[in-house]
Amino acid sequence: MNYTGLPTRDSALALMQEYTASESLRKHMLSVEAAMRAYASRLGEDAERWGLAGLMHDFDYERFPNDARSATEEHPAHGVGVLREKDYPDDVLEAILGHAHYTGAPRDTPMARALFAVDELTGLITATALVKPSRSVHDVDARSVRKKMKDKAFARGVSREDVVLGAEEMGIDLDEHIQFVIAAMQSAAESLGLQGTPASN
Repeated sequence: MNYTGLPTRDSALALMQEYTASESLRKHMLSVEAAMRAYASRLGEDAERWGLAGLMHDFDYERFPNDARSATEEHPAHGVGVLREKDYPDDVLEAILGHAHYTGAPRDTPMARALFAVDELTGLITATALVKPSRSVHDVDARSVRKKMKDKAFARGVSREDVVLGAEEMGIDLDEHIQFVIAAMQSAAESLGLQGTPASN
């Protein structure tokens, strides 16, 4: 199902980069986009539409970090307001709202459930890749990610509860989910800066 007035990826990327200076946050959004596109393809959904939700879900976070966890101010409500003015479709906006618990937005579409499920997980996979000697996502598998999940001191900012809940909401086995998202990120490794460092001679 295509949406005729869907914003282009180029326009979305330009807006995301305008709002976000942090290279790591930009790469996080690209990681989530890759995972969302992969899940859309797997589930027979519109990869462009799902990709937009992934690419834009945190674009306002750097400017409006929302330490107060307000449902109506700052991230993600502010960003959703900006995107609504740019005619982003409602299901994309609802998915973006739903990835933050504190908005109270229901995750009642496959897109919303997938966005929540991959968001924290991509951060955990990235962190796991970056502590490998190669710094490559190609050297990450579900087993190594599950091992790191148990280490509370590792990637403290990542909610393990959300990773587990996300897989449950999608109705998918956690290990299968982790491996699927790793594969999606491997396919985009270069743009994520996770292709690894060349072996030194």
